[in-house]
Amino acid sequence: MEKEPSDVVASGHDPVTSSRPGSGPPSGEPDVAAPARRHTAWFSMAAVAAALVMLSLLSGPDGFDPDAPPPAADGSTADADENLAAGTVAPLDFTLKDMNGIDVRLASFKGKVILINFWATWCGPCRVEIPYLIELQREYGEDLVVLGVSIDDTAEQLMPYATEMSVNYPLLVGNGRQDFQDAYGPFWGIPVTVFVTRDGLIHKKHSGIASKAQFEHEITSLL
Repeated sequence: MEKEPSDVVASGHDPVTSSRPGSGPPSGEPDVAAPARRHTAWFSMAAVAAALVMLSLLSGPDGFDPDAPPPAADGSTADADENLAAGTVAPLDFTLKDMNGIDVRLASFKGKVILINFWATWCGPCRVEIPYLIELQREYGEDLVVLGVSIDDTAEQLMPYATEMSVNYPLLVGNGRQDFQDAYGPFWGIPVTVFVTRDGLIHKKHSGIASKAQFEHEITSLL
């Protein structure tokens, strides 16, 4: 049985050709295949090393640092897009069902700071954010409304999740409401959070996970 390429590098010779008399090149002639084998072995070892480095960078308990804003699709930290530029009128003329089947009209919250959080029950980073949003709704409830819009869960999926997490703000069903998602999109991933001023204007769109401090900074700047 032939050894792996890593054994070739470690031993400094080719075990296949050296263990079979007459199978290598004639005495005194260089083994032209050896450099190629060594190149392949080193390439494999470099790939493994790179993978180990990436794993070491994911040092958080859930594989990411919740305090670091993630890269957007283009590799930058995107806080807004052309459709939701800061200072433009927020698309609040929508009515969505909450998880209990009750109609929720977004425009009815004008006069308060509105935080719209697009998420899903299967999203790990979204789950990290929810306790922050619960605390912020409790602390700033007189002047703030948090709206959690699940992009593809059913009401039946939301209800046990809300109970488990003790969610204290409305959870809206965005599943099947592509018109609403298009108004606030495009989404290159979730979570995505949109901050709306008391006057119903876009303040900021943040793509990716955020810390409580990041949420609170935006909220208090609007109070």
